[in-house]
Amino acid sequence: MSSALTQKILITFGFLFAYRVLAYVPVPGVDTAVIASFFSDNGGAGMLGMANMFSGNAIERLSIISLGIMPYITASIVMELLAATFPTIGQMKKERDGMQKYMQIIRYATIFITIVQAMGVSMGLQGMTGPNGESAVMIDPMMFTLITTVSMVTGTMLLMWIGERITQSGIGNGISLIIFAGIVSGIPSAISNTVEGINTGELPFFAVLVMLAIILITIFIIIYVELGERRIPISYSRKTIMQNQDKRVMNYIPIKVNLAGVIPPIFASAVLMFPLTMLQSSTNEIALGFADALTPGGVVFNLVTFILVVFFAFFYASIVFNAKDIADNLKRQGGFIPGVRPGNHTKEFINEVASNLTGSGAFYLAAISTVPFMMISAMGASFFFGGVAVLIVVQVALDTMRKIEAQIYMNKYETLGAVGL
Repeated sequence: MSSALTQKILITFGFLFAYRVLAYVPVPGVDTAVIASFFSDNGGAGMLGMANMFSGNAIERLSIISLGIMPYITASIVMELLAATFPTIGQMKKERDGMQKYMQIIRYATIFITIVQAMGVSMGLQGMTGPNGESAVMIDPMMFTLITTVSMVTGTMLLMWIGERITQSGIGNGISLIIFAGIVSGIPSAISNTVEGINTGELPFFAVLVMLAIILITIFIIIYVELGERRIPISYSRKTIMQNQDKRVMNYIPIKVNLAGVIPPIFASAVLMFPLTMLQSSTNEIALGFADALTPGGVVFNLVTFILVVFFAFFYASIVFNAKDIADNLKRQGGFIPGVRPGNHTKEFINEVASNLTGSGAFYLAAISTVPFMMISAMGASFFFGGVAVLIVVQVALDTMRKIEAQIYMNKYETLGAVGL
């Protein structure tokens, strides 16, 4: 392993370690014992469990990063929708200088969303009491709202900065790795809760075996689909082959079954967590009714999740996959798909193939995001588990491994170019 790759891996681990340290820094002025008591009684597999999973167990400690990276993801979703709707914003995203402005707008939107969510959380905490009637807030309510808002905005900004630094200087996508680290950090406590449930008799041993089987089957399905691809054969003219006889010319176009990757479930979770945070902090009966209807594990929640994942799968695939660019590049390189005319016909053919794969991929993502969670929740699991968590862990692990492998190959080519062959 080269020194450059080792340095990138160490940088990634260093930033992830800093992220885990921040998860243990509580918001000033709050009684963490009351929060822990409330969470143990109400936060197992519901909305708190889902939010706690994505935050790396920061919510049960009311850390300054309790809101996690979700405000940043929510802001990114809004900007992606605006870019797809308004050509001016879409053009801004394509330009180098415009991209910097685009990212700056996302950062400002993240601050706004974090402020709104942090104020909602602080107001909800003011009405929270412990088993003996002690209040969760130990200082003046107005001062607590101000301190909580500033603390959580600072925490979210730090996470956003850590994610961007990992992407630039480390290995893999920083935002995805932060979510990955948060989910993985909750595995030991989930195992501990399961063992405790078996020892106390609350969780039958047979049910645990069934849960384990569901998790393993889910992992197998994810790996199988994520590695799957449709290969469209390509032929090249004799002139192109002669010009590139010393180089490897790819004779197929690989199109992944799941073009959108792990983004749709993350987007769907972010979109659902924002209103849930606001609704549950409200005292209005109608708002609380909507919050109860959207509680994870319920029929409405799973139905909305299914619909959102399908929508974001088609939406994101249309952004990341451009059939026109592929057709134009193929034509310039002297390649063509057998039986399909170059140019517009090739674009339409590739679009049709991609649309069919996106439909299958969207259904797969939606099913993985809802079915395992419903099955395990029905067995009375004392922890939050969903296919989204497994999907993120497996996909991020596969993506990071690919990037490490690509870095190793690149270093080998640089070495061969330096010493000659």
